[in-house]
Amino acid sequence: MRDLPTIAIVDDDESVRDTTKDLLESAGLSAATFRSAERFLLSKDTCAIKCLVADMRMPGMTGLELHRHLDAAGTPIPTILITAYPDEGARAHALKAGVICFLAKPFSAEDLLACVEMALQAA
Repeated sequence: MRDLPTIAIVDDDESVRDTTKDLLESAGLSAATFRSAERFLLSKDTCAIKCLVADMRMPGMTGLELHRHLDAAGTPIPTILITAYPDEGARAHALKAGVICFLAKPFSAEDLLACVEMALQAA
């Protein structure tokens, strides 16, 4: 059996974490969930993560701040940002920072899976 790439889902909304995990696992991927960027950073398995799906707005560190932190630490992970508050300026800013995709909630399964595929190819 081959090792599946693991996608981390970082979102303060439990229902988003759970439904996103279910979607990824139904597509044959492995997923791990975290309720905050800080919890993700404390995880011992961050080196196994091949793609990060993070909420743009969370208490504490935002998804974009997490992406930048990982880059600055020399441990970049291809990142997909999701948000319930789509804003073209924030989208442009995130893409300029190297984020793979910027999706508005609710996003379609097809859109998320296409972004994950791009992220895994970039990993």
